[in-house]
Amino acid sequence: FMCQHPEIYLDRVPITASSFIALCRDGFYDGLHFHRVIEDFMCQFGCPYSKDPNSLFVGKGCPPVKSFTNLKTGGLVCRGLGGTIKDENISLDSNICGSLSMANIGEPNTNACQFFLNVKHNPSLDWFTPPATSKHPVFGLIRKGMDTVMRISKAQTHQADLPCVPIRMHKIEIMGAPEPAKQSQRGRSSSCSS
Repeated sequence: FMCQHPEIYLDRVPITASSFIALCRDGFYDGLHFHRVIEDFMCQFGCPYSKDPNSLFVGKGCPPVKSFTNLKTGGLVCRGLGGTIKDENISLDSNICGSLSMANIGEPNTNACQFFLNVKHNPSLDWFTPPATSKHPVFGLIRKGMDTVMRISKAQTHQADLPCVPIRMHKIEIMGAPEPAKQSQRGRSSSCSS
């Protein structure tokens, strides 16, 4: 899979964007497979169990419960149980074709590492569209490479919308995003308290 130049909305949803950037920089997404592909809807990615595309747990994985830096404020963000982050329903970016949006389990504050790429406008997924029962904050937009995403969306699938032929992400590289500030030894703690 090759998608060039997605724009990540660090200025609009800094916690969500910083979480995604931290996972990318840690190599979390490298070698994972798309695990849910629905033509004319979206392509979902980011489950750690999808390293094995035939895992019975694909779609149910989460990131490590590890803190990361909010790249906009410099503050430390602590993940919740299951590696979750708090909902960041603050930007009015819609789930348009090409947008990157957080996947969750349909409950508040359950965004973690899985996300999807919209292949059409899906306003029913917007947190601000009534009745807003499905809340999926948009955190980026693909600027180049959408033709590849559209090809993935047309992949033949079987059970639970899993592609018949695995589609692997070799590596995600982040360029142009700020680096996290080094924490001073006397400054903030680099771990989260429970």
